[in-house]
This record gives sequence, structure tokens and C-alpha cells, in this order.
Amino acid sequence: MEHKRLFSCLLAILAFSGCAVISENNDLVLTKKIQPSTILEIQSDELFEMPGAKQQPVVAVYPNSFKDLTGQRRSNSSFALFSTAITQAPEAILIRALKHTADGKFFKVVERVGLDDLTKERQLIRSTRKEFEQDAKLQPLLFAGLMFQGGVISYEANLKSGGLGARYLGIGNSKQYREDTVIISLRLVSVSTGEVLMETSVSKSILSTSVSQDVFRFIEAGTELVEIEGGVAENESIAIALTKAVETGVLNIIKIGIERGYWEYEESN
Repeated sequence: MEHKRLFSCLLAILAFSGCAVISENNDLVLTKKIQPSTILEIQSDELFEMPGAKQQPVVAVYPNSFKDLTGQRRSNSSFALFSTAITQAPEAILIRALKHTADGKFFKVVERVGLDDLTKERQLIRSTRKEFEQDAKLQPLLFAGLMFQGGVISYEANLKSGGLGARYLGIGNSKQYREDTVIISLRLVSVSTGEVLMETSVSKSILSTSVSQDVFRFIEAGTELVEIEGGVAENESIAIALTKAVETGVLNIIKIGIERGYWEYEESN
């Protein structure tokens, strides 16, 4: 009977310690219900809420002008992984950041990633209108005076790591952390001259933490063993970290452009 009470006490200690760990962050739960799809908001409030441009510059991002240049694979100490550590479509993150700058009132972003499909569709419209003897003219495509180029130039995995643990009378608690770093380079190029007008580089840390508790105890005069383990791990999203780095890069380019007189903020009413 005594060993049952001891076993219950050990379970209670582990449960309370686990609750204390989980309560540090409400997102950390051992069992989580399936969440509905959500629309991702822009990460930088400063970029979204900034004033629009007095005259919106037309900019373009080509699919190979902003890409993953690291070639890094996901790190795993147990076996080889062939999945890339960085998304292979970083240009989509850059286009989204440009389009949502000042709530869409700063840049005019023209489509260049799907330019081949866009050209084919325009040719189909012309041929169809011509066949039915309709006006075959289409509104001309906007041309960009500026191009954004660059890419993800570095991804350093396990740049920092460490941990701390303690055990007393068979009850233990430990915490570990790891830090990765991603670096992006972004530049603005004049289409008419080919000159690199502005350039910036941004570094963003990616943190991973894990907390675990365990109970290891012999009962019934050392003839029966009780062992209980529990833990929670939290890994910062690489895609979100890359998004924050890109948005910070766009914000820096805008501020440099304001200082050098390339554009002006619109006047507030």
C-alpha cells in the first residue's frame, strides 16, 4: 500500500512539473487539437503600417534572382536527410513582403515568376479575338524600372548549443537549447543602367529549446522499478525566420532609398 502511495506521489510531481513547463508557453502542449487553416499575416508591423510612396516604383522579382544559395540540408544526427533546410521558393516570400509594404501602397509589383504562362495566355486571348474578328489589342504589360535581387547566402546550423540539468532522489529536470542562423542578401538594381542602387544584408537567429523531466525510483525494497519520462520541445519555424529577415531587408532598402532621395513618402491628410 505504501509503494502505491509513493507511486502516486511521483506521478503527481511529474504532472505538476510538466504543467509548469507547459505553462511557460501556451502553444506548448503534449496533445494538441487540429487547428483550422489561418491566413499568415505580415510579420513586420512597421513595414505594413508605414506610409505609402508618393510615386509608386514598379519593381520585379525573377525566380532565379532571389533563391537559396546555401545548398544546406536539414541537420540530423541519426541519419542523412535530403530535404533542404531552406525553402526553394524564397522569391515568393520577397514578393509578398513587397506587395504588403504600406498595405500595398508603396511598390507596384509586376509578375515575372510566371511570365511564360502569362505570355501564353495573352497569345491565346489574341488568337481567340482574331478568330472571332474582335479587337485583338491588349493592354500592354507594365515594365519594371527596378529589380530586386539577392538570395539566402548562409544557413549555419547548431551555431550555439547547451543545456542544464539536475537530479535529486531520482527526480530529474533538464533543459537544452540550440541556435541556428540564416543570412539573406538583398539588393535593388536599376534596369536602365544595371547599377546596384542599394544593398543590405540581414541575419536572423533560429532558436530551438527542449525541456524534459523524469522520475527513476526503486520501490518494494528495491525489487520494483518505476521510471517516468516527459518533455516538450519547441522549434522556431525556419520559414517564419526567413520571412522576418526578408521583411527587415525590404524595410532597410526603403529607409536607404528615402535617405538618398530615390522616393518619398506620400503626404498624410
